[in-house]
Amino acid sequence: MSGGVDSSVAAALLAQAGYEVVGITLQLYDHGAAVGRKGACCAGQDIYDAKRVADRLGIDHYVLDYESRFRSAVIEEFADSYLAGETPIPCVRCNERVKFGDLLGTARELGAAALATGHYVRRLEGSDGPELHRAVDPARDQSYFLFATTGAQLDYLRFPLGGLEKPQTRAIAERLGLGVAAKPDSQDICFVPSGRYAEVVEKLRPGAAEPGDIVHVDGRLLGRHGGLLNYTVGQRRGIGISESQVDGEPLYVVRLEPARRRLVVGPKAALGITAVRLGAVNWLGSIPAGGEGEAVEVKLRSMSAPVPARLWLDGQGGARVDLDQPQLGVAPGQACVFYRGSRVLGGGWIRRNEPQAEAAA
Repeated sequence: MSGGVDSSVAAALLAQAGYEVVGITLQLYDHGAAVGRKGACCAGQDIYDAKRVADRLGIDHYVLDYESRFRSAVIEEFADSYLAGETPIPCVRCNERVKFGDLLGTARELGAAALATGHYVRRLEGSDGPELHRAVDPARDQSYFLFATTGAQLDYLRFPLGGLEKPQTRAIAERLGLGVAAKPDSQDICFVPSGRYAEVVEKLRPGAAEPGDIVHVDGRLLGRHGGLLNYTVGQRRGIGISESQVDGEPLYVVRLEPARRRLVVGPKAALGITAVRLGAVNWLGSIPAGGEGEAVEVKLRSMSAPVPARLWLDGQGGARVDLDQPQLGVAPGQACVFYRGSRVLGGGWIRRNEPQAEAAA
């Protein structure tokens, strides 16, 4: 129970269905610094909101101190990923390592029959066991962030909100008199509520904002930047180079080269990628035989639409994805998630593509 409306309603639905429900809230920040903090799950006011909901529902509620686990499993990697020129997704790591790793283990130790969350995804029984599917509400679907879920974890997990649309969730909370019915959703990474990621990285890794050259894809030196951690692939604004300096064309961030501290920019066409290399691939279900590759749809960013592609697993935890049409803004550090219809087949982490490799520069 993060203190938001989604996890609150998930607990309420289970309690109404007659289950013995125990609410667990993870404290991911220093209690003294977080007491008055709003706008991020698992911190400050949100912990109090979760307790009030639990009291309203008449269920037991516990707060677990996961601050050190969260820092080592999520925040530290977030900072290192930015320094490596990637665009990380800490929410995936939090689900994979903290919620569906440490917390799931705690739930088992408590003797719980299942761990339920407020994620908008569906768990459906298939011929080979439980399957992960996209939520009914496409605007709220969170399956992209759960691609690293294993079959064993999925067997133990439940997602009561997967068949609801967000207005229905809020209506249930209002009907039950939960104080969080109108509470706004958090929009940013929980430990970066300001949205200023560079400030967090600089605090964790002092001196990380090293300046370097801004270079056009054709090799022209265009200027200087104040630190690669201020940029991400596909970025259009805030580059600091006037379009009039470069043929009057809008400029985009094409790639980051941390070893040389270079920011490479170019026209929109330079962003097009037709093949993506992946690492740490997780596959849900039976492993495909290979051969001609798997026809799938893939999402390359959380807010992007699925696009047709062909997937080739390498048998060593990696994969290559050949895209039917070039896609823009494919960034190392993001996830590539595989779908067939509404079913999530798995996914992997986007590695630096061959055209983006610094050794080739």
